[in-house]
Formats: sequence, C-alpha cells, structure tokens
Amino acid sequence: FIYDVKYAGKSCEEKVTAIRAELKKKGIYALFLSSLDEIAWTLNLRGSDVHCNPVIVSYLLVTQDEVVYFISPEKITQQVNEYLQEQQVSLRKYDEAESFLNSFAGENILIDPKKTNYAIYSAINPACKIIRGESPVTLLKAIRNEQEIVGIHHAMQRDGVALVRFLKWLEQSVPSGKETELSVDRKLHEFRAAQPLYMGESFDTIAGYKEHGAIVHYSATEESDVTLQPKGFLLLDSGAQYLDGTTDITRTIALGELTEEEKTDYTLILKGHIALAMAKFPAGTRGAQLDVLARMPIWSHGMNFLHGTGHGVGHFLSVHEGPQSIRMNENPVVLQPGMVTSNEPGVYKAGSHGIRTENLTLVCKDGEGMFGEYLKFETITLCPICKKAFEGRVGVPKVYCDECTMLSDYAAMDTARSQAAWFFEDFGDEDEREDEKHESEQETDTAPLITITDESKLPKATRQSRESLLELISSRKRS
Repeated sequence: FIYDVKYAGKSCEEKVTAIRAELKKKGIYALFLSSLDEIAWTLNLRGSDVHCNPVIVSYLLVTQDEVVYFISPEKITQQVNEYLQEQQVSLRKYDEAESFLNSFAGENILIDPKKTNYAIYSAINPACKIIRGESPVTLLKAIRNEQEIVGIHHAMQRDGVALVRFLKWLEQSVPSGKETELSVDRKLHEFRAAQPLYMGESFDTIAGYKEHGAIVHYSATEESDVTLQPKGFLLLDSGAQYLDGTTDITRTIALGELTEEEKTDYTLILKGHIALAMAKFPAGTRGAQLDVLARMPIWSHGMNFLHGTGHGVGHFLSVHEGPQSIRMNENPVVLQPGMVTSNEPGVYKAGSHGIRTENLTLVCKDGEGMFGEYLKFETITLCPICKKAFEGRVGVPKVYCDECTMLSDYAAMDTARSQAAWFFEDFGDEDEREDEKHESEQETDTAPLITITDESKLPKATRQSRESLLELISSRKRS
C-alpha cells in the first residue's frame, strides 16, 4: 500500500532526487537495491511480506535516467500501479531482475555486497563496472526529516499510554497467580492494538520471568511458559508498528521481593543507561566512542553484556536498522542529528535473572562549544522506569545526584504516565479517574517518577507534540 507523505515527510520523487544527487557526487550511474527496508523507504510503499516488518519482497534499480521496480504483479493493486506511474517508476516482474541486469547497458552500477545475493551479482552484465559499497539510501533513511520526528513523538505518546495501562493491569493481576509469560504478552498486545494507527508488533515480544530473563532473545512457548509470582524480575522487551513510527522498549519490572544482588544489578544497569542518555558529545562522534558510558558501572563490578548498547530504528519499517550503532565494535558511521538509536544496557546471569532497560533516543543539536558543534540525546520513549528495584531508593549515595536529577527530569521529556493523565483527563471514565486519584494518594511508593510543574522547561518538539495532541482531543470533543 502507499505510505502517505503526511507520515513519510518526503515524496518518492524527492527521495529519488536525493539518491541521484548522492550517486552523481561519486560518479555513479546506477544503484541496485536488494534491501527491503531501503526499497520501501524510497518508494513510500509498505507491505506485509515479512513478519513484523512492513516491507515487500522486491528489487529496485535507480539510475540517473529511470527507476525500475521488480515485484510480483499480483502484489500491485490498481491504486499502487497508478501511483507508481505518477512517480515515473517502471514495473517489471520479480523474476525478471536477473535477465534485466544481464543486458543492462549502464556504464557502472553500485551494489552493497553485504545485502546483495550472489545470483544478482552474477547476473550483472560483464561490460558494466560493478562498484561495491554502501547504498546512499542507508544514511538518507537514517536521518529523520521534520515530519518523521513529529510522527515518532506522536507514536511514542500512544505507545506510552498503552504501556502505562498495561503496567497498571500487571501490578493488579500478578498476585492472582493466574498470569504467565504468554498471557502478559497477549495482554500487552491488546492494549497496544487499541491505540490509533496501530499496525502490529515490531518484533515478537520477549517476556522473560526470573531465569528466563537471562536468555537475551528468549521466546516463551507453551512448554517453557511459567506463572508469574509476586517476587523477582520480569524482563519485558516489546515494540509496535504505528503508521507514524516504530517503537522498541524494554522494562525490567520488580514483581515483588528482590534479592540484594538483583537490586545491585538493576541499579548498575540504570546508572549506565542514564550515563548514556545524559551524554553530550562533539559532532563527528561515533557510537563506539560512547558505548563505554553505558558499560562502565557494570565493568567496575566485573560484569559485561555481549550485545550492542544501541541500534538504529526505522520509521514504520524495521526495528533494527543501520547504519548507526552504539556498541564495542568499531563502526565508522558518526552519529548525526535526526538519527534514532536505542539505549539498552543489560546484565544476564544464567539460572538467576536478566535485567535490561531500553529507551529510544533521538540525536539532537546541543549548541556550539569548543572546536565546533555539540550533540546530545533526547529520550523519546515515554514509559515510567520501575522504582521498586533501586538499591536503597533514589537519593541514596549509590545513585549519584546527577542521575537522580535525570530521573526527575524524565518528566521534561513527557513521561507516559503524564501523557496517560492527559488522556484520562479528556477521555477516561470518571470512576477510573477517581481510582487513579485514590491510588496516588494512598500508594505514594508507586507515584509517578516526576510531575511537570513548569511546561516552559519542556523541549520544543515535546511541547509541540503535546499541543498537537490536545488540539486533536479538543477537535474530537467539538465533533
């Protein structure tokens, strides 16, 4: 289906023009794309050929003179066909790609050897010079345009509402002894599916209780499923696809009594997460140069994790995308304003527990400094961080003052609980609002992390997002 420009921010024509400009700079005539997310982004099309990823199995050739789309004809509706004609995109059958390349008369063609299969490579006309390198689409796609940034903020608001409602349900339901890893997965899906613009999950939810949380990519089955009890940790890694953005979040939730080891590990991971979230760095910095910030607290206790600290995320596309990353391995790609990356340090102890705290962040400009421009991260995920697992509680010496301040300032980036309060204020049932008020008065231990008292301190993009949201609510009331 056609991905509306009101979500994409730029038209297919604009994107093709940008791709051609990048190719021209390097003296390249043609680009052959095999990466499905790059094809979907370029053409502003989405589909359902791959589980949890809104892409279409296809190939795309972009030259300085034409654009050729190789796709099975049965996947093309009349509406999409007319749209592609308007965009001056020629259609060919998917299985004609190799024969087309065999007779391709262009002087050269760029392919990414990491994303191109051998059959395609072998089919290229020997008279055509093959240039091996990364597609310019990879970086163009990674840097969000203004409308995409607005969209991901809106998506996070709705995702946050679903998550807060889920967390409230979880807290009330676990003591019954009837909930399991699979049942909480289903319930979270139910809350998200009720949100506007929801299109599905961005990956299969990881719900690992106690020792299952130590399996980094655990997937509960009927055989492995366990009942949740009011003790220990539940590690919940999940995400959603909305028309205006893709989300990915991990929360490690204390369901009840914890050991001192679990509290210490949780606190250390949170310290690393906060250190990275608070980072300010000169333009030109690579993710590998920041990775140590998230690892230092656990390194100092002789612990580590072997997955990356941060990965790129697509815009209503794949939940794992490049070219940016934050990890120990060297990656020459520098972090640039508009890039979205995860921030997800963790620690995993086999047979005991696993802990991971993950938010998505947006790289933003921070201002001029010594020797040039500086950048920072804006946390865009909106969901409370579990406070019950802190070692001691916030404010004890083991959590530094700056980190306490950051947790308080998490409100300045619009926590989901604050967003939920706005929703309940305008949409919620009166009894539910009274219940919320009563709970906040009686259960101070589970009160919101922060309260917004001065909206002027909110980031500009966040204020605009909230204003747009409240305008939408007002318009619905009027209608």
